[in-house]
Amino acid sequence: MGEEVRIWYDKEGDYLEVLFDRRAGYFKETENDAVMEKVDADGNLIGFSILKVSRLSQEQPVSVNLRKQAA
Repeated sequence: MGEEVRIWYDKEGDYLEVLFDRRAGYFKETENDAVMEKVDADGNLIGFSILKVSRLSQEQPVSVNLRKQAA
């Protein structure tokens, strides 16, 4: 069985969340104000979220570099 990726969009909140793993973690800021990355206790990337997704269609494309594993 392949890996599961969970994608969730809340139209009312205009919020998109993508999780690569269901481990406990926390969201932290990125270089882009609209994007948060979710990392586990060791700093490994387990997902990301985007705020105000619909507004992004009127702006420049979103570009953020996320590291899959902690340095």
